[in-house]
Amino acid sequence: MNLNDALLSDWRAKALRLEAEVRKAVVGQDRAIRLINIAVFARGHVLLEGDVGVGKTTLLRAVARAIGGAYERIEGTIDLMPNDLIYHTYISEEGKPRVEAGPLLKSGDALSVFFFNEINRARPQVQSLLLRAMAERSVSAFNTEHRFAHMLVFADRNRVEKEETFELSSAARDRFMLEIPMETPPEREIQTALMFDPAFHDTDRLIERVAPAVVPYTELNDIAEAIQASVRASEALQHYALDLWHATRTPQQFDVAIPGVDMNRLVLAGASPRGTAMLLRAARVGAWLAGRDFLTPEDMQDVFRQTIAHRVFFTPVYEMRRADLIEPLIAQILGQVAAP
Repeated sequence: MNLNDALLSDWRAKALRLEAEVRKAVVGQDRAIRLINIAVFARGHVLLEGDVGVGKTTLLRAVARAIGGAYERIEGTIDLMPNDLIYHTYISEEGKPRVEAGPLLKSGDALSVFFFNEINRARPQVQSLLLRAMAERSVSAFNTEHRFAHMLVFADRNRVEKEETFELSSAARDRFMLEIPMETPPEREIQTALMFDPAFHDTDRLIERVAPAVVPYTELNDIAEAIQASVRASEALQHYALDLWHATRTPQQFDVAIPGVDMNRLVLAGASPRGTAMLLRAARVGAWLAGRDFLTPEDMQDVFRQTIAHRVFFTPVYEMRRADLIEPLIAQILGQVAAP
């Protein structure tokens, strides 16, 4: 075992400990915890999907504590302006105007987790500013370029109300590496604990269970690149990834069929090349967490839905039925595209 292998093995132990620590505060969400861990080590932003009160904020606070650095949060509202992410003004006790750094700037380079709650309540101008921060991990303010080298953005959408909401553009959705669903755990004993055990009613005490900084956030970028360089993808696996990508764009060419759907009119736009790159990046981290230095088809299949589904857009006649169609489409693609 060379020095790099030993380093990655040590970091794999840290990554698995991160999951164990987060599970001290969050129960019944093992799949979501693993996917967020993949995002952390793939350095990809995350769009969370789930109803109100399923524990999204608790999960993110637990992850932020485990990786160290600063955690900031902002609420999406109809009157939120782009500058509200950067600074806010107020009148001091002396009656003088004051300007203070907003959530993006407050912690400077120490910002590791930024959570945008109900992002679809914010206007497109606000989403555009966040898009730049996600893409470049920087913003310009006060004649200065502010960089956030260690920041990961997490956002969720309000799935209930439709008034005064603004759906994310395709460009914005494409910047999120993963879309992770969070649902109420189906196990009755977990549901009982979440509702009736007072230990789960105090979020601050739950977060205190998590050991701080078990994964040093300042080193994650370097470790992430080492993981990508160390996990091999064979030529056959690369062809498989390309076939999956093409199937999101022209599924009918791969004999993908959904009852009652005209497959020639279903897809308006398939996954982007960036989406396939994100798929492979996430799959490599999954292989690494499993203790391997090579990719398998199962690694890609395991994260295919989370990396690709939010990047596929249907024509207007079918987009209204998106919730009913996207899952069978993903399942059909994985079933029809031949794996090596």
